Amino acid sequence: MAIKLHFGEMGTTAYIHPSYVAFIVGQVKSRKGLPFLTDTNVIYRSARGNSVDHLHTAFAHGFSPLVTGAPVIISGGLKGQTSTEVKIGGKHFQTVKLASEIDDVDKLICLTHFTGHLATGIGGAIKNLGMGLSTKAGKLAMHSTVIPIMNHKKCTGCKTCMEHCPADAIGMKEKIAVIDAVLCIGCAECIAVCPTGAVDIQWNESSQNLQEKICEYAYGVVKRKQPILFLAFLMNITPGCDCMGFSDSHIVPDIGVMASHDPVAIDQASVDLVNKQQGLPGTKLKNNLKQGEDKLRAIYPTIDWTVQLRYGEEIGLGSRDYDLVFVDS
Repeated sequence: MAIKLHFGEMGTTAYIHPSYVAFIVGQVKSRKGLPFLTDTNVIYRSARGNSVDHLHTAFAHGFSPLVTGAPVIISGGLKGQTSTEVKIGGKHFQTVKLASEIDDVDKLICLTHFTGHLATGIGGAIKNLGMGLSTKAGKLAMHSTVIPIMNHKKCTGCKTCMEHCPADAIGMKEKIAVIDAVLCIGCAECIAVCPTGAVDIQWNESSQNLQEKICEYAYGVVKRKQPILFLAFLMNITPGCDCMGFSDSHIVPDIGVMASHDPVAIDQASVDLVNKQQGLPGTKLKNNLKQGEDKLRAIYPTIDWTVQLRYGEEIGLGSRDYDLVFVDS
């Protein structure tokens, strides 16, 4: 039983509290399951860029086996390149590259800290599933037009990227590495291995395409027919996601926790509940503070967060229709 969550970037504090995760782990164990906590490595330079640093980050934030009762396994290999490919026949991708561990998982629990997001408007279950279970190559393909860029001011000519490029797409020119855009296959191996951070991502994908691509990757996970339970934590709802190196003030009061088997429905319900709240003054939320007003659009006015919900429904990822059943504690 994989429990997919975000361990939080170093510096942030708003991630799902380990005590909540420990409770869920206990429930899985009481039903004879074998739970482990997991996430995948990111493509940018970060304390979560490789599995060793990622584990240190997880433990520093309290996600150790002694606290939660479950081991942590960073999926997708040491540097985030070990993948399994799933055919989806989508508009953007014919196949998606998911972390290889998903082949061995019997069931999945997706724990999502619902937040705003600077590139997609909202960070919910769809993003947690699609972006969160992809390899570095998949993350690169979703975020950009695939071809990485070389910062020649940082390149030392060490040839590490050349030695690891599976497509022989990197050469040397005047002792500086150069990427051949024709030969490059977008695997992101050069980003993972560059010791100076000279290889970077082209952050040039539109928000609409990014959201649609994330949906297709999430569909690749759902298409595998493994039972998935989605839990959305509507607490400490910050303007930005847990990938940020800090936590801004939450924009609405805490709401609670939701459960569903449908990632589209739970994201739609999450944003609906957030927008029904009275916005908190003195936060990044400067407009649309009244109940019923769009809080996420007020923070990111140029981003249409409904794209991922509409497209997710269109490709069969889930439904925007839902029944909300309240359960007293």
